[in-house]
This record gives sequence, structure tokens and C-alpha cells, in this order.
Amino acid sequence: MMDIVALLQCLRPQVTATTLRQCSRITYALLVMTGRVTRLGLARWAGKGGSYRTVQRFFYTVLPWATLFWVFFRQPIYGPEDVYVLAGDAVVVTKAGKTTHGLDRFFSSLYGKPVPGLACFTLSLVSIQARHAFPMRVEQVVRSAAEKAASTAKADAKKPQALGAQRRPGRPKGSTNHPKATVTFTPELVRSKAMLTALLQLLTTVLSVTSRVLDGHCGKHNALPMARQCALHLIAKLRCDAALYLPSTGPYAGRGPHRTYGHKVDYDHIPVQYLKETTVERHIETRLYQMQLLQTIYATPPSPQQKVSEVLLPSKHSVRE
Repeated sequence: MMDIVALLQCLRPQVTATTLRQCSRITYALLVMTGRVTRLGLARWAGKGGSYRTVQRFFYTVLPWATLFWVFFRQPIYGPEDVYVLAGDAVVVTKAGKTTHGLDRFFSSLYGKPVPGLACFTLSLVSIQARHAFPMRVEQVVRSAAEKAASTAKADAKKPQALGAQRRPGRPKGSTNHPKATVTFTPELVRSKAMLTALLQLLTTVLSVTSRVLDGHCGKHNALPMARQCALHLIAKLRCDAALYLPSTGPYAGRGPHRTYGHKVDYDHIPVQYLKETTVERHIETRLYQMQLLQTIYATPPSPQQKVSEVLLPSKHSVRE
């Protein structure tokens, strides 16, 4: 308990002594309690000085959480020799009822389907050396009515159509090309960019971050321009059928521009020269490939150093003993 109080002393210039004392009791309860975290559960585990009313008063207090996260990271955690990357992900907590603020249906990877609950998007600094993540900004995801309607329409469009309503194969008559330079950010990316911009304003005075890590949900073409607008490189998981191409190594045809794109990557038959590491754990063999590949879905052709993207392609196969 005394260690917790000592660590929280760096927050004293930002909050009152009463709030700091309440935070120390609640932090202690969070570390020792079991089961679902609720106000009543916190009051039961906080001990003396952590009554239910105290827990209520703490959560009703408006606190500058973004500043508190940064001050706590800057004082006892930050290592000048460490290398940090920014990681972002959404956390979904199931919740019953109808009156809770922000209650909606969100996709949960644990259940594998949308569930009713609350969602919070978190930006964390990940230390490469310590392999620890430190949350820096946390905001609740509250979807607007327009965003809900667009999500419902998109889900209805993916439903299989009736046999007579299926359109003919090929490009619809009268359709036009859409400029690739015009990238529309989804409301989710707009919220993420606002959080990222505010966080970078604090980080640039102390450390330099060059990469942002997102899950496979953001491994899309409109997520990369969002990261590049913030002067960051995007590290994300691509779909298993992502269209990536090897650089062309064939001879020059003698006329016209040099060919840029080579053969499309066959993920089932990756050349052995790109194999970097092979590990076997029980009956699972994991092969790690590393290569530089090209893509064709982005509009403005950047310089060769920017156009060629470096990706890691893990491939798992079962091994018989």
C-alpha cells in the first residue's frame, strides 16, 4: 500500500489531496479484488477509508485523465533509452440495461459476435525493451444515429440477395471511376485521429514516436493515410487475401517505362529465400517471412522508399512427430 501511495505522489500538483487519497484506496482495491469490477466491489475491497460513498465521490469528480496518464508515465516509468511505439485498440465490456450512456452493440473478439455493452478506445505507449504497455488516452466510444444507420445499411448489403435480384457479373453499366486520392475516413478513424493528434502534442516535447500499431480491423486502405497525416508509419495485420506484389526483376522491354510490379504473392508458396525464422512448439510449426512488397490501391505514387512496404508474413503448419 505504501508503494502505491509513493507512486501516486507525482500526481499531487494536478489533483487535490482528497482525490489523491481516494485514488490510492481505489487502486489498492483494483489490485486485490476478484471478479467483475463494480463500485460496490471496490468499496468492499478498499478497506478503511474506501466506503461506497467515497467511491461515488471519486467517480463523480472531473479529472484531467489525459494529463494524469502523461505525468504518471513521465515521472516513474519513462526510460530515455527505451524505444516506444503507439498502439491502439478498442475494449468491449458486456453491459445489460437500456439507460447506460453509450450502451450499444459492439463486436467482441472473445465472443466472436456483436454483443450489447460499452466500448472504450485506448491509446498506449508500448516499450519495446520492457515489453509493457502504458495507457495514455482512454475515451468511450459513443456512436451517433447516423453512424448506426450506416452500419445497419452496410450489414444489410452483405446479406445474400434473392436469386432473381442478383445483378449480372461484371461492372454495372454507367458506373464511373472514383478518384483514389479522395479518402473518406470512417467515424471510427476520425475519433482515433483526434485522440492521436492530442497525444502527439504531449509526446513530442519528450520522446519521438514513429510507428503506430493497430489490429487487423484497421488494416485497410483508409487507415494508412490517417496515420501518414500524423507523420506515423502504420503497423497492422492485413487480410489473408491482400493483393501484394513482388518488385519486378524482369528485363527491360526496350520501350516505355520500366515495369514496377512483378508476380502477385502466393501466400501458400512463399519463396524460401524470405524465410527468416522457424519455431516448433508442440505440434505447431511457425514460419516467419520478411520481405518488401508493393501495392496498387493507393493513389499518389510515393518515392521508392515509401512505396515499398515491409511486411511480416507468419505461416503456421501442423507437424507430425
